[in-house]
Amino acid sequence: MAMVEAGKGVRAGSAHKRAAILGAARELFLADGFERTSVDAIAARAGVSKRTVYDYYGEKRALLLAVVEQAMDSLISAIQRSVDDNLTDDLTSVEGLRSALVGFARSVTESALGSSDYSALMRLVSAESANLPELEERVTTEPEDLVSERFLRYGRRGLLEVPNPRLAADHFVALTMASTASAIGRPVAQSDASTRQMIADGVDVFLRAYTPR
Repeated sequence: MAMVEAGKGVRAGSAHKRAAILGAARELFLADGFERTSVDAIAARAGVSKRTVYDYYGEKRALLLAVVEQAMDSLISAIQRSVDDNLTDDLTSVEGLRSALVGFARSVTESALGSSDYSALMRLVSAESANLPELEERVTTEPEDLVSERFLRYGRRGLLEVPNPRLAADHFVALTMASTASAIGRPVAQSDASTRQMIADGVDVFLRAYTPR
């Protein structure tokens, strides 16, 4: 029993150190940039040794990838929750679909796109794109892929006419959410009422294009 308790302690301690290292790296990468941030500085901010940083992540670039992956996972989880909560399988009319699409876009705009994880993700990807080629496709396609899967379902049920669900998802995001954040991931300053109206108008344009005739 004593050996099991010790094992649990080691695993908990490792998880704590990993979180501390990732948090320190994220803060420093955002503040100083990837090139100007040293492993020594990350270790000092995290309260661990430089050797521990290397033991956990191997090299600084791997740590950058881990930081962006963590932010991406958080963003995708938030979008998935919004998809599950709003774009449900019990919709039976275009009117119900409109309400669901408006609710989904508002939810993503208020939670995911307004989160610190989203800002960190976009700022890091924008500033360090040369160091992140393996993440570029995931960052630019995965959120829309979640939406396109639901659009495919609605197309099969006659609520939408979507010969290309992925393209429809791109159009939906561009019409309803893309203008709520700048290219570097900071929210665009506008009132809640303006945002809600922009989303509602965007949904209406989307449905005019994709509602079966």
